[in-house]
Amino acid sequence: MTDVLTLDELAAPLRVLRLLAADFGHLPAPDVDLSRIYPERLTLRFHEGLHAFEAWREALAVPPEKVTHGVQLDGITRVLKASTDYAGAEVHLHGYSDGPAADGGAA
Repeated sequence: MTDVLTLDELAAPLRVLRLLAADFGHLPAPDVDLSRIYPERLTLRFHEGLHAFEAWREALAVPPEKVTHGVQLDGITRVLKASTDYAGAEVHLHGYSDGPAADGGAA
């Protein structure tokens, strides 16, 4: 790779992170991912259950029908994903919780 990405090229997701901290500082803190591979993207991950994912989804006005559901690790982990454009960046939400296999098969 000959082109070097500059910090300026991550300005959109960094700006959005600053806005989210100012506007939604009362919401649960996520794990935050920025990537040089996807410089327009900010990913917020929630590992302590789906309540935090839902709080952020509502705050960012992501319609429930835009949420995808899946499982991983043979059903041990339930995964919700959603994305939206916010202030010039793609914001991706990922929520994780115990899945049906983790609690003996009860959904």
